[in-house]
Amino acid sequence: MRTGPKGQKRPADVIGNAVRVMRIATGEERDDTPDDGKSAAAKELGVEGRKEARRQHDAATGAASEALENLEEIGAGRAG
Repeated sequence: MRTGPKGQKRPADVIGNAVRVMRIATGEERDDTPDDGKSAAAKELGVEGRKEARRQHDAATGAASEALENLEEIGAGRAG
């Protein structure tokens, strides 16, 4: 069997993978995927960090579009 990025064993073909997933789902085989070593608190901080980054991105994008609209209004006032 091939090994995955974290060293776990996995089948090389699609059908073998489907059979393994079915065996895990029915309880015939244990899912022995190794833990990634992160605590639940660290994972939660990662989620919160992504939410905060998204909020900041949205705020900056909104501010930039408002600034662009203001510049267009100023430019339109001079042209007219």
